[in-house]
Amino acid sequence: AGARRGGKMASTAAGKQRIPKVAKVKNKAPAEVQITAEQLLREAKERELELLPPPPQQKITDVEELNDYKLRKRKTFEDNIRKNRTVISNWIKYAQWEESLKEIQRARSIYERALDVDYRNVTLWLKYAEMEMKNRQVNHARNIWDRAITTLPRVNQFWYKYTYMEEMLGNVAGSRQVFERWMEWQPEEQAWHSYINFELRYKEVDRARSIYERYILFSALVIVHPDVKNWIKYARFEEKHSYFAHARKVYERAVEFFGEEHMDEHLYVAFAKFEENQKEFERVRVIYKYALDRIPKQDAQNLFKNYTIFEKKFGDRRGIEDIIVSKRRFQYEEEVKANPHNYDAWFDYLRLVESDADAETVREVYERAIANVPPIQEKRHWKRYIYLWINYALYEELEAKASKRTRQVYQACIELLPHKKFTFAKMWLLYAQFEIRQKNLPLARRALGTSIGKCPKNKLFKGYIELELQLREFDRCRKLYEKFLEFAPENCTSWIKFAELETILGDIDRARAIYELAIGQPRLDMPEVLWKSYIDFEIEQEEYEKTRNLYRRLLQRTQHVKVWISFAQFELSAGREERLQRCRQIYEEANKAMRSCEEKEERVMLLESWRSFEEEFGSATTKERIDKLMPEKIKKRRKLQAEDGSDAGWEEYYDYIFPEDTANQPNLKLLAMAKLWKKQQQESEAAAVDPDKDIDESQT
Repeated sequence: AGARRGGKMASTAAGKQRIPKVAKVKNKAPAEVQITAEQLLREAKERELELLPPPPQQKITDVEELNDYKLRKRKTFEDNIRKNRTVISNWIKYAQWEESLKEIQRARSIYERALDVDYRNVTLWLKYAEMEMKNRQVNHARNIWDRAITTLPRVNQFWYKYTYMEEMLGNVAGSRQVFERWMEWQPEEQAWHSYINFELRYKEVDRARSIYERYILFSALVIVHPDVKNWIKYARFEEKHSYFAHARKVYERAVEFFGEEHMDEHLYVAFAKFEENQKEFERVRVIYKYALDRIPKQDAQNLFKNYTIFEKKFGDRRGIEDIIVSKRRFQYEEEVKANPHNYDAWFDYLRLVESDADAETVREVYERAIANVPPIQEKRHWKRYIYLWINYALYEELEAKASKRTRQVYQACIELLPHKKFTFAKMWLLYAQFEIRQKNLPLARRALGTSIGKCPKNKLFKGYIELELQLREFDRCRKLYEKFLEFAPENCTSWIKFAELETILGDIDRARAIYELAIGQPRLDMPEVLWKSYIDFEIEQEEYEKTRNLYRRLLQRTQHVKVWISFAQFELSAGREERLQRCRQIYEEANKAMRSCEEKEERVMLLESWRSFEEEFGSATTKERIDKLMPEKIKKRRKLQAEDGSDAGWEEYYDYIFPEDTANQPNLKLLAMAKLWKKQQQESEAAAVDPDKDIDESQT
């Protein structure tokens, strides 16, 4: 039994030592939130720090324990320094710990050792000097600041701290000396203002002025783009201390220094406000106008706003109008700068300048405008440009009363035009008219003669002839007409005008010869006008036979219906006994001649004219005869074709059937039969609608 019990116990112990089975994982999918090894390590480190117990509080009861504590701490600090000498924070902690123990000499030694390692560290110098100042070691602190500004003169913090320390100690002279040493290094703007504020705290206005002067000179010589605000601060400093003349002089120097290349609206706004405070309103107005004339519009918004406010407060209506004009001038300047060949903008600009500015300013703008010559020598590009010259010349003549300059403008424009390609007759004629107004007839004739020789045009000939007509120089007019007709023999108007001139002068044969030459030309632009003028000329001279011959000659060239009607009306107005017979004979001839004409509307027009004649002067027989000649108007349809030859449908039109045309007799009979059939159909329809009426009528 004991053995069995022992065996059971052994088996039980062996069973307890068996490794348990590994649990089976049912869901082998990855978790939604994955944990990296870095996170595990970081969490372990954080929890390790949390679990660290706080260090025990150590109570030092005697000197030996204190010395032992100091030794251990110093050994720790020294070990940290030996591990990494470049970590300045270890040096600073070491020094501050020694300072807390009032071991100033040891702390000083540590700072010196640290400076040997890294003398460029700004924090190290600051902590060192602050330690000396806290422990009232003034001379040591001065020594450290001197070493710091000598070693690192570009660190402004050292200079600020040094000057502040001296000022707190009441050593004004020492602080001023430090500032002077600082200024020798030409520091930034704030350092100069700190020096100025330092002097002002002790009422040293003259010293502050001298510092401002030095700084302005320094900015002018050293800084590439000096700032306007320094000049404004200097002027306001003078104004604040009631040195108004000095302040004005500073502003004037600033304006002169910056010139027109680096103009800034803030300077002029400050200058104008200063003068406004001094009640110098005319000065203010001059300053604003000077600036607005020279600063681009996009950079002068604030300037214009302040000028407007000033004029509303102290100006009159004229001043406000000047502001509006200035604003518009800015707009036009921007437009012409953006596109110098925008001649419409130049016209608007010149109109504005002429209404407000003096003659020199207007001339300057005109010169700028005419300098923008069109780049292409095509007349369509010059049509707007040439009016700049015309307006310029008219301004010089009418407004400026400068005839010499007007002549120069005309001559310069004429020299500029490319006469071989195109010209402007208007310019030549205006120049000639100007010379006539100046009672200089030879120059006017010379100009027009030159124009005809260089670039003959119809308008030039007409203008020259009109000038000579006004001067009653008829021989010159004849010569000019001859030249004109040699240049343009197809111009019917010129022939007519030439003949009219000879008629006015009483030379009928010469006028008739001119008309004969004209109608003999192979090519004419308006022959019908020329023939009509010739016929009217002969009628006016009461040469009826010659008029008839002219009509016959004209009918040989054309069979137009208006010529026949005009011929018939001429015969009617001839004033003789046989005029009606002659007129009727002309209508007969015209009707026979028009039978072969394809334009039936013209034949209808002739017959209507004939009928109106017969109604007024004819008998019943002639009226009946003309009524029989009138055509029938019928509606027809014809097929249309598109441009590509496809069928485009049908259209209706009216046609005329003349009774006297033998080819149309069957058509007329067919048309009469169709009308009769239509009438019978209408009667039968009416009888079917009302049968009782038909019975009553039959009984009756």
